[in-house]
Amino acid sequence: MVKLDIISDPICPWCYIGKSYLDRALEAAGDHPFTIEWHPFQLNPDMPAGGIDRRAYLEGKFGGQEGAVQAYLPVQEHAEKAGLEINLSGIQRTPNTIDAHRMIHWAGIEGKQTAMVSALFRAYFVDSRDIGDHETLADIADGLGMDASVILRLLASDADVSDIRDRDAKAREMGVNSVPTFIVAGQHAVPGAQPTELWSRVIAELGAQQTA
Repeated sequence: MVKLDIISDPICPWCYIGKSYLDRALEAAGDHPFTIEWHPFQLNPDMPAGGIDRRAYLEGKFGGQEGAVQAYLPVQEHAEKAGLEINLSGIQRTPNTIDAHRMIHWAGIEGKQTAMVSALFRAYFVDSRDIGDHETLADIADGLGMDASVILRLLASDADVSDIRDRDAKAREMGVNSVPTFIVAGQHAVPGAQPTELWSRVIAELGAQQTA
């Protein structure tokens, strides 16, 4: 098996799109070579704990309403190309994602990491849920068969907060400054939401190497 490390943030639309393109290649390949692990990266590490109004966030980041609209046109276009449902207008708040990253970490312990990533993307981009809210996160965990009461207790504590921040910092020290970033076999960094065709070629090449 080949390790595929994915550095991502669950409020990053390009991460959502990039995962969809990768998923298509994995499904088409069937018996693919990858063992996948997700790693934290906060697009907004200084975001207030309760998040902020999304419209105010976007207009502040992109210099007004028109700038925000223009910035997100390619997102909508690529989401449609990827066959993704995405409801950007429904999102009310931009959350701090430290707790969502803790959820991904805990789901990984139970062998449900990719399922949690998918559930968080859907909750945020499709259902317009606040994935910084503890009750929401516990409900998402419950939907994956995790113990919601345990999750609520963990979220109320500082469990693994420093670990998530350290791993985020390590990614930045490695030179990661945008997400998604995919690292193949611990060596080859593939930045951005790469098309399905690229992943299909990578999978084919890895398969050929393993049978050579």
